[in-house]
Amino acid sequence: MIRLRYSLRCLKFLLHQGLAFRGHNESEDSSNRGNFIELLKFLAANSEEVNKYVLNNAPGNCLLTSPKIQKQLIQCCAIETRKKIIEELGEEPFAILADESSDISHKEQLALCLRYVDKLGRPCEHFLGVVHVDDTTSLSLKEAIEALLASHGLSITRIRGQGYDGASNMKGHIKGLKTLIMQESPSAYYIHCFAHQLQLVLVAVAKGNNDCVWFFDQVSLLLNIVGVSCKRHGMIRNSRLESVMKAIECEELETGSGLNQERGLPRPGDTRWGSHYRTIVNIISMYPTIRDVLITLGEDPTQKGDWPKIHAIVGVFESFDFVFAAHLMLIILGYTNELSECLQRREQDILNAISLVRVAKARMQKLRSNGWDQFLQRVTLFCNKHGVQVPAMDGQYVPYGRSARFARNQTIDDHFRRKVFIGVIDHISQELDNRFDEVNLELLSCMSAFSPADSFASFKAQKLRRLADFYPNDFFESHLVKLELQLDNYIDDIRHEDSFKGLNNLVELSTKLVQTGRHKIYDMVYNLLKLVLLLPVATASVERVFSALTFVKTKLRNKMRDSLLDDCLHTFIERDIFFQVDEDDIINTFMSFRKRRPDKKK
Repeated sequence: MIRLRYSLRCLKFLLHQGLAFRGHNESEDSSNRGNFIELLKFLAANSEEVNKYVLNNAPGNCLLTSPKIQKQLIQCCAIETRKKIIEELGEEPFAILADESSDISHKEQLALCLRYVDKLGRPCEHFLGVVHVDDTTSLSLKEAIEALLASHGLSITRIRGQGYDGASNMKGHIKGLKTLIMQESPSAYYIHCFAHQLQLVLVAVAKGNNDCVWFFDQVSLLLNIVGVSCKRHGMIRNSRLESVMKAIECEELETGSGLNQERGLPRPGDTRWGSHYRTIVNIISMYPTIRDVLITLGEDPTQKGDWPKIHAIVGVFESFDFVFAAHLMLIILGYTNELSECLQRREQDILNAISLVRVAKARMQKLRSNGWDQFLQRVTLFCNKHGVQVPAMDGQYVPYGRSARFARNQTIDDHFRRKVFIGVIDHISQELDNRFDEVNLELLSCMSAFSPADSFASFKAQKLRRLADFYPNDFFESHLVKLELQLDNYIDDIRHEDSFKGLNNLVELSTKLVQTGRHKIYDMVYNLLKLVLLLPVATASVERVFSALTFVKTKLRNKMRDSLLDDCLHTFIERDIFFQVDEDDIINTFMSFRKRRPDKKK
C-alpha cells in the first residue's frame, strides 16, 4: 500500500503539470529513465521512509511502477475527478459546449464541456471528455456526444442549451447538430458563440474596405521584413532599449515594476483578432524604433538583396495613409477587444453579454457622430511628433503606393472622413446588427425581464410566464400556476430587501438568492432563472481544451491512445477538482478493477 501511494503521488504531480510519464529508455543503466521513475528516485533519495519500500527495495515481482499500472492509476484519477463533477451536477439540467479540432497526430477530436448552475447559484463550465471522431458530419458528432453523455449517466433529454461555432454542420437548420439534438430535447436552445460572431464581424470589416485590406497587407509585409531573422528581431529589441534608457534619463518615462516592458512584433493569428490588436498597439508604440531599424537595414550593404522591399515599406510606413489606418484600427479593435475579453469569462450570462454588445454598438455610433475631430487631432499630433507629412485636407486625394486610376475624384478630407472613418464604422455597426441577430429572439426578450438592474425596472411577470412556456418539460400546468403566484411575491420581496439593491447581472441575482435562502422559497422562479443562466455565451472553455491538448499531446507523445489522452486531459484541465479528490477514493477504485493480492508481510 505504501508503494502504491507513492506511485500515485508521483502520477498526480505529473498529471497536474501535463508532463509525460515514460522515458525513451527505462532500463537501470539509463541516465534518464523518464519523469515517473526519476521523480520516484528523487523522493527515495530525499526520504529514508520512501527509500525503504520503492524501486530497488521493492520485491522483484512488484509491478506498481509498470506502465500498465500507471495507466490504470491515471484512469482511476480521471474517474474520480469526473465523479465529483457529475455529483455536483446531480439531476439538474445542463448545457453543452462542443467543438472539433485535429491534434498533433492528425486525428479529429471532439471536445465536450458541460455548463450548469452549481449549489452556490453560479454558472460553471467543466470539461467532460474528448473523443476521437472519424468524420465531422452532424450525425457522427451527435452519436459521439450521446455516447459520451451516456457513459457518465447523462441523457440528451436533460440538455437545455447548446453552444457551438458557426460551422454549417453545427448550426444547420435541417441536418445540423443543433437540430438533431433539439429533436430529442426541444428546449436545448442554440446560441452561436458570441466571440466567434465578433470575429466574423472583424473579418468582414477587414475584407470589406479597400483601405483596411491595403493596411493589413502592408502590416504583413512589414512583419515579413523585420521578422525574417533573429538578427532583425534583436535590432528592434536593442533599439527600443536605447530609446527607453534615453527617455528615462530625460525623465520622460516613469520607472517601476511592470513598466517599460520589452515589446516585439508577433505575427497575428488569422483566427484571433485580439492578436491583431496587440500587433497594432506595438507598431504605434514602437513607431520610431521600427522606422530606425528599417532605415538602418535600407542603408546596410549586406542587406542589398532586400533593399527594394525595405525601401518600399519605409515609404509606406512614413505615409499618412498608413498612420491614419493604424490609429483607426487601434480604436476599433480596442473597443471590440474589451468586448472579446468580457465574453471569455466563465461566469458570463447571456443578458450581460447582449448588454456588452449594445455598449459596443453605442460606442461605435458615438465615435461616428462626434469622434472625427478628436481622432484627426490625435493622428495629426502623432504625425507631427514623428515627422510624417500631414496633407492639406482640401487637396485632391491620391492613394499612396496605388494607382490613381482606380481612385474616385475626391478631396483628402472626403476620402479619410467619409470613405475610411465613417465607412469602416458603418460597416462594423451593420455587421454587429447582422451577426448578433439572436438579440431579436422572443426567448431573449423574455429573459430580459429577469434583469436586476435599476432595482428590477425590467421585471414583467407576463414575460417570465411566457419564458416558462419555452421549457415545457420543466414547467407543467401545475407548475405554471405556482410560478405565477411566486412571481408576485418574489418581486415584492426582493425590491424591499436591501441586500438585493445594486445588483447588475443575473449571476449576482442567482448567488444572492442562494445566500439568502430565497431560492428555496421561490423555487419555481429560481428554476427558471437557472435555465436562463444555462444558455452559453461563448465556447471559450472548449477552446481552452484544445490549448491544453497541444500541451499534453506533443510531437514526442503523438501515439497516445485515445483513452489515455482523455484521462490525462481531464485531470490536467480540471486540476482544481482533481486535487480535491481523496487519495483513498482513487486507491479504492484502483483495487476494484480486479482482485489484487495483498502484500505479505516479511
